[in-house]
Amino acid sequence: MLEGNRVSRISVRGFAVASATAVTAVGSVVGVASGSTAAQNNDAEATAAGTTLLADIPAGQQAQVQTASLTQQAQTMAIAADATAKKDAEEAARKAAADTAIAKKKEAEKAAQEAKEREEAEKAASRSATRDASSFAAQASYSVAEVQAIARQMVPADQFQCFSNIVDHESTWNYQAQNPSSGAYGLVQALPGSKMASAGADWQTNPATQIKWGLNYMDSRYGSPCGAWEFWQANHWY
Repeated sequence: MLEGNRVSRISVRGFAVASATAVTAVGSVVGVASGSTAAQNNDAEATAAGTTLLADIPAGQQAQVQTASLTQQAQTMAIAADATAKKDAEEAARKAAADTAIAKKKEAEKAAQEAKEREEAEKAASRSATRDASSFAAQASYSVAEVQAIARQMVPADQFQCFSNIVDHESTWNYQAQNPSSGAYGLVQALPGSKMASAGADWQTNPATQIKWGLNYMDSRYGSPCGAWEFWQANHWY
């Protein structure tokens, strides 16, 4: 039974059957055959019958068992790999979306800043193109058209319409208009009219001086003639 220190390839089942047979045989000789012995033999036979070793399986079936095991392992690994790849893809998509959103935000901010700079440059250019009151020669009198022509050269182009709207309502472009009740005077109806002396001593007779004062007033109090016009529309005074 022994070869070196190695047990032969007898199966557990075979060993159990042989042992049970030997016990039965000995029991018969000594006259000790009993129900308990038979039961033990049956238990040993049943235990041995339920035990299967890889060595008991034919070589071809062994290969099939090993192949099935490897296939199951490969499938498990593939499922895990798919889950990891899906997770990585979702993370990459989220990162790409975040990067795109950041890039678009930066582009929008840049475009807004450029637009603001262009607007400021246009305003500066418009203001630099205007003329000061002192550049107009004084006249004995002025028509409405002449007063408006002076205003167009003094008021920034993008603010002229708002300035014109206010003057239309306040004096209808009459630089000598005077309110008998309040004493307001001139194109922009300064109250009192003497306020316009800060722009020139000829404030009573020179529309350019009145325009200069009115423009400064609107800029300082409302930010611009359009700001003054917006306030005027809501309150009917400014």
